[in-house]
Amino acid sequence: MDHFLYKNGMLHAEDVPLSEIAAAVGTPFYVYSTATLTRHFQVFDDALAGMPHLICYAMKANSNMAVLRVMAKLGAGMDVVSIGEYRRARAAGVPGEKIVFSGVGKTADEMEYALTHGIRQFNVESEPELERLSAVASRLGLEAPITVRVNPDVDAKTHAKIATGKKENKFGIPISRAREVYARAAALPGIKVVGVDVHIGSQLTQLEPFEQAFRMVRTLTEELRADGHEIIRLDLGGGLGIPYVNSNEAPPLPFDYGQVIQRTVGDLGCEIEIEPGRLIAGNAGLLVADTIYVKEGEGRTFLILDAAMNDLIRPAMYDAWHDIIPVKEPAPATEPVTYDIVGPVCESGDTFAKGRMMAPVAEGELVAFRSAGAYGAVMASEYNSRPLIPEVLVHGDQFAVVRARPTFDEMLNRDTIPEWLAEE
Repeated sequence: MDHFLYKNGMLHAEDVPLSEIAAAVGTPFYVYSTATLTRHFQVFDDALAGMPHLICYAMKANSNMAVLRVMAKLGAGMDVVSIGEYRRARAAGVPGEKIVFSGVGKTADEMEYALTHGIRQFNVESEPELERLSAVASRLGLEAPITVRVNPDVDAKTHAKIATGKKENKFGIPISRAREVYARAAALPGIKVVGVDVHIGSQLTQLEPFEQAFRMVRTLTEELRADGHEIIRLDLGGGLGIPYVNSNEAPPLPFDYGQVIQRTVGDLGCEIEIEPGRLIAGNAGLLVADTIYVKEGEGRTFLILDAAMNDLIRPAMYDAWHDIIPVKEPAPATEPVTYDIVGPVCESGDTFAKGRMMAPVAEGELVAFRSAGAYGAVMASEYNSRPLIPEVLVHGDQFAVVRARPTFDEMLNRDTIPEWLAEE
């Protein structure tokens, strides 16, 4: 469920017409719904009721500071994968003891910053990382709480580029070697083992891979405790998918996901950490674009928008589907037409959809991309020297620009011409 509905013939974000935002900030732009973000966090919180838990929002999905502040006010922790994300989380009001540091390439500088400013745990992904973290923590006279991310070699049945739990993926330590690595961790100075971590991928639409991985984590937890380790937390990652296409084949609900957690590891007495990102932010955001031209091609009609692949890379990168709808509500019984929906970037890959059937759209009319709140603005670039587009947060009948569009002067002034190329 989201809070983007047609009212009085116009698509609204909560109680704000999208046409009003477009008039104020220009197109294209991203818009996020506070009510939808809140609801999606709450359904996860409800799904884990009865178990000690912390929901650590995976901020790589959408790291806008206003979105993070919404999460922080709801009591969320954060899952970060860089020191930049860590600093964003802290600036948004999230205390260090609620921040989990994931990622395969943590540097010594990143480790030191997090250790000295507060961290809940590091999710360690390799033995070299474990050794380096020990050295950094020992030099600082501190203790680094850790989990080891285990790779269970489970097929998440998702897109190959977002699968993370197979043995050929770069993530984690083979679960078959976990006890050996935990023994090494326990012997290292500056390291405190607190739990086990697993994350098998993103946009999962079936529960069976989760259940398979969590049962393996259960067995490992029992073995580690028998080896003398105090395992008090289980970080079960994120990955639950969202419906990008309007169909009857919806992904499982957070409640059902919570039931899998309950029956696989719920009786181990561990605090449960989960790291949802896409399911919280994905359907809480839209990308709104203007129609520049309707172009008749050879046997096809192109809808040319002012949004492009640099604004939303998912269709070009993952062949991802986003529902695209007119902002002006079509009249009842309007006959759909077929478009290739494209942007203005000089790449054939700058295509959002081919052969897409939708209500007719005319030049100068707005369209909205649904399910664009996750992996949209965070993956945007300035390719073709196109400015990053504004992000807007709506709360009831209010809206605010939470990231402004840079001016061309601001973009140009970031570059420096060396002295030897200066004009004489």
